[in-house]
Amino acid sequence: MLERLNQAMDHIEARLDQPIDVADLARTAVTSEYHFRRLFSALAGMPLSEYIRRRRLTVAGAEVIAGERTLLEVAVRYGYSSGEAFARAFRGMHGVGPGEARRGGATLRSQPRMSFRLIVEGSSSMRYKVVEKEAFRVVGRKARVPLVHEGMNPDIAAFIRGIGRETLQRIESMSDQEPQGIISVSDNLDESRAEGTELDYYHGVVTGAAVPDDMDALTVPAGSWAVFESAGPFPQTLQYMWRDVFTQWFPSNPYQSRPGPEILRTRLSDDGTRADAELWIPVERTAAV
Repeated sequence: MLERLNQAMDHIEARLDQPIDVADLARTAVTSEYHFRRLFSALAGMPLSEYIRRRRLTVAGAEVIAGERTLLEVAVRYGYSSGEAFARAFRGMHGVGPGEARRGGATLRSQPRMSFRLIVEGSSSMRYKVVEKEAFRVVGRKARVPLVHEGMNPDIAAFIRGIGRETLQRIESMSDQEPQGIISVSDNLDESRAEGTELDYYHGVVTGAAVPDDMDALTVPAGSWAVFESAGPFPQTLQYMWRDVFTQWFPSNPYQSRPGPEILRTRLSDDGTRADAELWIPVERTAAV
């Protein structure tokens, strides 16, 4: 897997001055486009589109300083439709405009070329199972919230507080299948998974019961799910579990993620500082190569 990911990185580097088709990168890595974007984001710590943008502006910065092409030629070479658009992007990364950089003395920023290598850790094993589940429905309350990578998500916390104890009890009483009890469901995320982009958040249960008039519902198709268990400090354990699934479990197992919601069942300690968690990720087996 890592060798194929590095071949995809070579593909990016050879085409920084050309359009880059993510489908081509996914084919090089022998995986789906959906999984490639998610795996890259987890491994690199930034969305694929952001990495490509930074690499292009890094090599563009070197060409600006070299002075062999006009600023407009450099802009067009790296995919900008106008000098103004290029200047905005250039200043956003380097802190100075391309004209100022060309005049000399400016300090520019660089996005190094990335490659992936194996680091053997193995300090703990991951507890997981793969289950087949028929189509099901999530019923509860829904909100559109920004994505937060680390720490508590204040928008989600405020949304849950606003639901009310009585409504939460009614929701929980409808739970009649796995995963049992109140769950958190993230769906319809931006493909970049950049912090601050929005997602649909459901606070509800998996149920076959009829949907009450004051509730929202999400229908989920049948498919395979990888179910991971973890326990530790809250909320770090939950966020680290998602990271470890993509940086450790997927590269070591014959599965890839598929489109669908992510489901998290959390049981907090009485003081709210620790959590037992169960994370459901939609998966499919990878094709034999």
